[in-house]
Amino acid sequence: MTANDVDQTPSEDRPRDGEPDGRARHVAAARGAARTLHRSPLHVPLTERFSALAAAAPEVVGADEATDVYGDGVVATLEDEAARLLGKEAAVFFPTGTMAQQVGLRCWAGRTGNATVALHPKAHPEVHEGGALSAVSGLRTVHPTNEPRLPTADEVRDFPEPFGTLMLELPLRDAGFVLPTWEELEAVVEAARERDAVVHVDGARLWECAPHFGRPLPEIAGLADTVYVSFYKSLGGLSGAALAGPRTLVEEARVWRHRYGGQLFQHFPAAVSALLGLKHTLPRLPDYVAHARVVAEALHEGFTAAGVAWSRVHPRRPHTHQFQVWLPYAPDVLDEASLGQAEETGTLLFGRWFADGPPGLSVTEVTVTEEGLGWTADDVKEAVADFVRRIPR
Repeated sequence: MTANDVDQTPSEDRPRDGEPDGRARHVAAARGAARTLHRSPLHVPLTERFSALAAAAPEVVGADEATDVYGDGVVATLEDEAARLLGKEAAVFFPTGTMAQQVGLRCWAGRTGNATVALHPKAHPEVHEGGALSAVSGLRTVHPTNEPRLPTADEVRDFPEPFGTLMLELPLRDAGFVLPTWEELEAVVEAARERDAVVHVDGARLWECAPHFGRPLPEIAGLADTVYVSFYKSLGGLSGAALAGPRTLVEEARVWRHRYGGQLFQHFPAAVSALLGLKHTLPRLPDYVAHARVVAEALHEGFTAAGVAWSRVHPRRPHTHQFQVWLPYAPDVLDEASLGQAEETGTLLFGRWFADGPPGLSVTEVTVTEEGLGWTADDVKEAVADFVRRIPR
């Protein structure tokens, strides 16, 4: 993805330069699709979302529970639940992940005495936050590797200058939602410890990493000093994030949250939706990951059978329930094929396509959630064949 892409927006909804009306057509196609691998909450009408949230709220809040004020009440309940799920002493709610991560990294810079953060050049703060770490928080970033993967232990251990914090994005979204092996992750964390650096995990999508690592969330989060998690990227919440870690750092982060403008008068809609996501969606993520691997293999076989000269499903065996598909055609050609298929058949196989990498290649992100569980491998292959027939060649 390019630096101009808005990370919080699903790929099918991201505007492209020169196409001010393109988003409306994509949203209409997504809303009208009878069959899709993932149905974004953004495609549900606003009043329907309000009604659904109100109807489900009694599952996670008491009938007489008061509205939260400046983060008490249901927000405090959410913080306690996030800390419990991640195995951390405490957690603090933030309205955005950008703010949560900046505050966490800033707190660590003050404690380590080193404002340099080692992270991947494709990490979220480097690509999607407008240089906020340096512009707003006075932090400096360095890159142990430029390869499309997380850094290795040797790359961290041998980096030629000191850094106070190593930030690991799990999974690394812009490299294809990729993860290291558990042994590689342990080794890279140990290498950071050898350099007296703390470890912070950008876990916006950490919730779905457990199947790949074969470890429970507390064990994964336990490798890091602090962890940031999102409540909407995988869980379907309205918005919001949490920073989890040592209680003393979390309390310091609350002070900085206020300073950064994140002490909102009321957070309760986001908090209620997050608790519902933790209750209903979190337990389903392993099923989504498992089926994403079925879908990915079927896509690979489908493109091969359809005679496409070159295609790439990356990773071939997805690490999470999200992955990339690459094809050697222009984005507008592939968008038209996707939209035509959705509008004519009611099947939305792919979202928006983007130019990336070498000239002539386009990439899209595939997400498999509840809607996708009903697809068999043959269903995917049939949809691929119909999609490819719509590509002018």
